[in-house]
Amino acid sequence: MSSLKLPRTLRLDPSDTFVFAKAAEPGEWAVTGSFLFWDADVARLEGKERTAFRSGFLGVTSLGFSTLVVVSEATETERDAAVEDLAHHLRDRLGAPSLDVARIAAAEEIAFASSLCQPAIGSVIALHRTFEEGEIREAFRTLHQRGPGMAGADRLHAHARAFTFVETDDEPEERADLIGMAQERVSEGEGR
Repeated sequence: MSSLKLPRTLRLDPSDTFVFAKAAEPGEWAVTGSFLFWDADVARLEGKERTAFRSGFLGVTSLGFSTLVVVSEATETERDAAVEDLAHHLRDRLGAPSLDVARIAAAEEIAFASSLCQPAIGSVIALHRTFEEGEIREAFRTLHQRGPGMAGADRLHAHARAFTFVETDDEPEERADLIGMAQERVSEGEGR
């Protein structure tokens, strides 16, 4: 009997709570969620909506977003519950005509999410979504743990980071000047 694998949302730090309008809870079953953007004018998305479009997996319980998912073992009962959760959202929040129709769509989304889980249990997957030639395109990459023998690793810092991100987008995301904000707060405090 082959094991069933599904992606779960993963939160390595609190950044998802800042970059998405609604962050998924850690450990939710996840799907890509691209269906949320089918009718969107992608070119006009800004800020947190744009970030969700570009890199957000969708948690099936909260309908919140997660930057990363982890390949996890699942039981058939857990898969069925994920389908049911998503189906209810599709009907109640997104206007599917009936629960039966929503279940069919949810089962397809969960099956596709499961197909992404070819890497070993515990592997982390990131998503990059684009809009090209009138179509939404998804690219996935598996993030690997940095080991002592990898380029750029040293003995002191080899175990300090769980993952190393080596690919970057050419388009910068929203950036915050944290040092400037901190200096501004200090200046405001001195003026009181």
